[in-house]
Amino acid sequence: MFNYTIFLKILSIFLLVFGHNIIMKYLIVLLSLIFILSGCANQNNNITNDITNNSNVQISRTSVNNTPNDNAAQTVQPAQPPTQSKEEEIASASTPILNYDNERQNNVRLACVELNGKVINSGERFSFNGTMGPATPAEGYQKADTFDKNGKIIQEYGGGKCQVSTTLYNAVSKVSGLAITERHEHSGYVPYVPNGMDATVAYGSVDFEFINNNSFAVKIYCEAKPDTVTVRIVKVI
Repeated sequence: MFNYTIFLKILSIFLLVFGHNIIMKYLIVLLSLIFILSGCANQNNNITNDITNNSNVQISRTSVNNTPNDNAAQTVQPAQPPTQSKEEEIASASTPILNYDNERQNNVRLACVELNGKVINSGERFSFNGTMGPATPAEGYQKADTFDKNGKIIQEYGGGKCQVSTTLYNAVSKVSGLAITERHEHSGYVPYVPNGMDATVAYGSVDFEFINNNSFAVKIYCEAKPDTVTVRIVKVI
């Protein structure tokens, strides 16, 4: 790039030295014009080159931005919703609640909550005690009437659960392919089912069990109302 400051300093020196010579003065002026014009030409060339370079950069950027994005062009497939299982009721049973003690009602309600929604897959064994676990105060169970092994009425935590197991037994006995492998009658009379249609349970001793020999899973729904216990068994398709 032409440096005008240095040129003017040199020109001043020449004028001081040769200013008295007219010919030399005109010669210096002529050379000055030549240098100035040369500098302007170089400067114009630099500006032209800068404009050209900037245009090339802009064109390159445009080309990059206009490059098609293969990933964006791909069609995004929507996620498929999970297959919803269908349920078909295949059996049900209900038993009346004849003892309205608050403690017993509480125990029956807790047992129904534990049993409700239980799924037994094809080939799987169901255990009432295994599903419920022990009836303890920590689980919310209270003492209520039950039978000891001699048929005497005593107070035990979880008294009343046997009505739930009995209602379940009556529903299971209606389903072909649900093979009952363990069932025990009470040691005393129970008024909510006909004689011989009950199923007593006691954690760690007697249980109610069956195996699902069907090719499909079954699901248990259990509900306790103030006056009835109802069990429904559905086929899961």
